[in-house]
Amino acid sequence: MDLARHPSPLTFGRAMLEHWLLDPGVTYLNHGTVGATPRRVLEAQQAIRDEIERQPARYLLRELMNLAPEPPARPPRMRLAAQAVAAFMGARGEDLVFVDNATTGVNAVLRSLRLEPGDELLITDLAYGAVINTAAFVARERGARLVTVHLPFPTRDPGEYVERVTQAVTPRTRLAILDHVTSESALILPLAEMAAACRAQGVPVLADGAHAPGAIPLDIPGLGVDWYAGNLHKWAFAPRSCGFLWVAPERQRDLHPPVISWGLDQGLHQEFDWVGTRDPSPFLAAPEGIAFMQDFLGLEAMRRYNHALAHQAAQHLTERWGTRLETPRSMVGCMVSVPLPGHAGSTREEAARLKDALLFEHRIEAPVIAVQGRLWVRVSAQVYNDLDDIERLAWAVENVLAQSS
Repeated sequence: MDLARHPSPLTFGRAMLEHWLLDPGVTYLNHGTVGATPRRVLEAQQAIRDEIERQPARYLLRELMNLAPEPPARPPRMRLAAQAVAAFMGARGEDLVFVDNATTGVNAVLRSLRLEPGDELLITDLAYGAVINTAAFVARERGARLVTVHLPFPTRDPGEYVERVTQAVTPRTRLAILDHVTSESALILPLAEMAAACRAQGVPVLADGAHAPGAIPLDIPGLGVDWYAGNLHKWAFAPRSCGFLWVAPERQRDLHPPVISWGLDQGLHQEFDWVGTRDPSPFLAAPEGIAFMQDFLGLEAMRRYNHALAHQAAQHLTERWGTRLETPRSMVGCMVSVPLPGHAGSTREEAARLKDALLFEHRIEAPVIAVQGRLWVRVSAQVYNDLDDIERLAWAVENVLAQSS
């Protein structure tokens, strides 16, 4: 795809920065870490906050959610927002609750599990670090065992991942924790196929979809998973912090949030919609982030542009640095992790030094990671980026490495 030609009437690239508060003096190639909220969505969030402050008790205790035994006269605001968000992902609002982030959703599922000594939790070595920590903690507390499946990165064959997960399941496996889009390696995994392989052996699946909503088309019920935790403040443009947890109907009864409050044992919505006093505006403004994608940017135009830029970034950077990216294009969404030259290093300490040099010496924000024996730079492509940003990154990396040699 030629980035100069796309079906949106908007001109994507650095001119789009006017719709964000991002510092134009910084080349921001890190949208995938904590997101960047558009001005329009921040304005919607502030309007919600202003409305709350006019009658805080009424808004939070009578209109936001429902803790009364009888049904409310009108749908609670949290439920209306949940319906809008769920519809965007092919799901029902009654199966979705808001959480602060995907890690919180993962905590809810794992800490609600009934495990016995000797039970196994299955996870891959491409999983997000906080999720690995949560699984390790729960396994340790319950006397269970955390089984880590090695997924080679890069790979040319997504089917290899399905086969490795399938072979790792044992009669003691009680849950498989699988990514949809990995964080550091930035791969779209064959989640539906991996989930089907697990479910065929009687193993339920918890999906970590932190990077999927907004970035790629999503039909959560069609994936065949039991739980799906995702973020909306990354690629779906919601304010921070805003995540969700989708729960299959048959899994809702025994699920509890990490924070127990007034809704205990009163059902999924009652437990999750009120976990104490907090700012609900990120959740209530999430539909505005979806509207920004659909009505202003053009959802498909945005995704096509971001994917094309990520793919072209990989081609350009590997050519400049004399490296190779073996990842199939089908596994690349709007992020891509590109191998750095071998002399860049291989350790987390070397990755941290290069990342800091890019930011403080060249004003470029991009993660540098150490994965499986070498350094990679992860590029997030968003509509406010263009190929000039990629060229700045290429030159800055070469400059830093030349000075350190």
